[in-house]
Amino acid sequence: MSTCATASRKLAEPLAGTSATARTWLLVEQPGPWGAKALTSSHLDPAVGRALERAAEGTGVRVALIRRPGRHADCHTPSRRRVYAAHTLPGRSWIRTAELTGPEPLLGLDFAALGAGEPGGLESPWEAYEGDPLVLVCTNGKRDRCCALLGRTLAAELAASGAGGVWEVTHIGGHRFAPTLFVLPHGYAYGRATAHAAKDVLEAARAGRVVTADARGRSAWERPGQAADLAVRKLTGEDRAGALDIVNMAVRTDGPGPAPAWTVTVAHADGRIWHVDIAQGTAEPPRPESCGSALGSPARMDVLAVREAAPAA
Repeated sequence: MSTCATASRKLAEPLAGTSATARTWLLVEQPGPWGAKALTSSHLDPAVGRALERAAEGTGVRVALIRRPGRHADCHTPSRRRVYAAHTLPGRSWIRTAELTGPEPLLGLDFAALGAGEPGGLESPWEAYEGDPLVLVCTNGKRDRCCALLGRTLAAELAASGAGGVWEVTHIGGHRFAPTLFVLPHGYAYGRATAHAAKDVLEAARAGRVVTADARGRSAWERPGQAADLAVRKLTGEDRAGALDIVNMAVRTDGPGPAPAWTVTVAHADGRIWHVDIAQGTAEPPRPESCGSALGSPARMDVLAVREAAPAA
């Protein structure tokens, strides 16, 4: 049986520049089944889910549900639930965590401050997270069957390996790249992941480094910035998570065609600068972006050139 992930893999669809975009992630433990729109179609109170969606809108914060890998008891109200807040900008990445008896206190958070990377409002019971990097594997089968078929197997394998920060997560985008995973605090997403490759990603993240193989991009940036960051990393071999930053993303008016184009400026912590020309292309031939959907031509980020800027005189 053909799936969207099978089609994307056979067509060698590029992964770079396809991560979901969010500077800060708010993760809420919610066991039991998840619907296609999990914040309002799970055992989380739908009114709370809608309120969280409204509170996060336009702030740079993305809210997702998580659960431990394995069989999911159909429990309606867990006695306590683990929550995480994680900011992903380079040089300012952090994770805070708390254990709550219910999700309602989350509605009192300052979402604008969290989106800006300010954790000051996360007071007791919140505390700095000191454990393994968080590895979030999408398993939301009601959103797309590839995430259930491929994601749950990967999450179980990683959990069985002894990694401490493995969670299943609701939709993080890119069903056709399943199994997909997301790693915090640095915020890099990966597609077509295997257990062996995911362990390499986790080991690198523990050391504050980034694996670029099968990387989709860093969620802190819009998609042209994601593609530019990965292009410079591959060119230079730079793998330190905090070494590169996106300092400008200018729309080009002289692009190669009618599709959007950008020049993205990537800065290294040591002062080096690169200008990366990016154009939005379309993935051809048409393929399903999700299982059961009509054939489409999803946008892709094409790197046209990477130019190191001359050092200042």
